[in-house]
Amino acid sequence: MKKVILKAGEGKRVKNGHKWVFSNEIKLVEGSPKAGETAALYDNNEVFIGKGFYNPHSLIAFRLLTDKDENINISFWKKRLEEAKLLRERIYPEANSYRAVFGESDNMSGTVIDKYEDYLCAQFVSAGADVHKSDILEAAKTVFNSKGIYIRNDVNLRKLENAGLSSENEIFCGQIPQDSIIEENGLKFYVDIAGGQKTGYFFDQRDNRAKLAQYVKGAKLLDCYCHTGAFGIYAKKAGAKEVIFVDSSRPALETAEKNYTLNGFKSFDGVEADALEYLESSEAKKEGFDIVNIDPPGLIKSRKDFNAGFKHYVKVNESAMKLLKSGGILATSSCSHHLAFKDFKEVVSQAAAKTKKEVLILEYGFQSKDHPILASMPETEYLNFIIALVR
Repeated sequence: MKKVILKAGEGKRVKNGHKWVFSNEIKLVEGSPKAGETAALYDNNEVFIGKGFYNPHSLIAFRLLTDKDENINISFWKKRLEEAKLLRERIYPEANSYRAVFGESDNMSGTVIDKYEDYLCAQFVSAGADVHKSDILEAAKTVFNSKGIYIRNDVNLRKLENAGLSSENEIFCGQIPQDSIIEENGLKFYVDIAGGQKTGYFFDQRDNRAKLAQYVKGAKLLDCYCHTGAFGIYAKKAGAKEVIFVDSSRPALETAEKNYTLNGFKSFDGVEADALEYLESSEAKKEGFDIVNIDPPGLIKSRKDFNAGFKHYVKVNESAMKLLKSGGILATSSCSHHLAFKDFKEVVSQAAAKTKKEVLILEYGFQSKDHPILASMPETEYLNFIIALVR
């Protein structure tokens, strides 16, 4: 077995449950493992730590999979997938569509799999996961009894591996329908597995959509950055009087309208516009919204983007607060890993100060439970959500 040996003083973090070793923590590599090959990890005293993927070209040089000396084969992946499936069945016993594998949190570093009823969509963002993708997906096909599996290779994280990973999407097995229909909390949504954003649908807001739905009865709601309309459609089902959907993407709005109609609602009101521009428009200021939901894309891609992204988040939240009637509800999200929860609260605080409004935080939320946060690895936590009363 090829070996990765850590420098003196390194290894405490990974021994305490973190799954990554960085290139500057490694003293010696024996056996010349190629990008994506499995290797054994040892501390400076050559005490065995575990097995995982090695990549000499990446800043994340080693990804821990197991602290046991076991074979990384189809049986290994089948066991991991069965554990992941049991967890989802426990937390969402009625669901047939969910995030089936969330990388490090499911001890499958670099692997993401979403389950859409009878179909799977996978992303492999590490060289090791990519090398093992056939074994992983053969096991997944059995565990989830899937009719078809699609691989999305168009994710930017693959480039960071510097291993020449393909960016071409591919069908692993079966036939992938252009439009699948999934059910979530009693609502139906179209999913474009091959052509939609990420893997086709954002499961990570499932729990937060349900939280917001408790506040919407009889309300006029603005759903900004609506993507395919899930927040607004949850609101309509829960009794919202009116919903205006805003997104800069025409295809996203078209899908939102299809989803709206699919769930039996009429008179879809969609606006194709940059969300911040709409929030600051004279048109929006005339509407008199009871609730504004903002779910922007990640505005902080790396640490160097923090200051500019933080200011952008403040501006968006400030503009949303200004639209609300006194006593209105703001629902706000951040999916930027580099914006920690304390910083996200500071965004809301600064926006409140700029609007000279009093803001009462009613609820916090995070990514849904099928994206579990590994306590020893802060990188697995990325989504923050707040529901607040603005007066």
